[in-house]
Amino acid sequence: MTSFEILHLQNHHITEISNVFRYLIQERAMCDTQIACDLFFDFVKYTKDHMELVDKELCGRLISHDDQTVKNTASRFLSGSMEIKRIFAEYLREHCSERHGTLNIQDYANFVSETNQMFDLVLDRIQRETEHLYPLIRELESKAA
Repeated sequence: MTSFEILHLQNHHITEISNVFRYLIQERAMCDTQIACDLFFDFVKYTKDHMELVDKELCGRLISHDDQTVKNTASRFLSGSMEIKRIFAEYLREHCSERHGTLNIQDYANFVSETNQMFDLVLDRIQRETEHLYPLIRELESKAA
């Protein structure tokens, strides 16, 4: 099973990238730099990898638990993941070319606004994991021990 240390490191890395990228895009000229693009695509990769790990390793295990409350929690997180992935995919289609590793900013104000919304969505998810999912798993593990 994945350790909480790894999950927390991933969460920290995603949060740091988000904070730095948001700072960079306050200036329009920074959006066109390779560093900003690299940072953005690091955020995309780390976020996707983290969500996949949480969905498979944690929620995947909990969905088959005997306790209905535990199943419901796992189901809510999986449902939330599907929605975030859908919104994230739309956002990526509109604002970048993943294949070419470039940002496609047609309307700077809209890009900044939607980027902040997308990053907030991801960071909110991380917070909910930390406050609800991880403690639940720790509790279940301590009961099993």
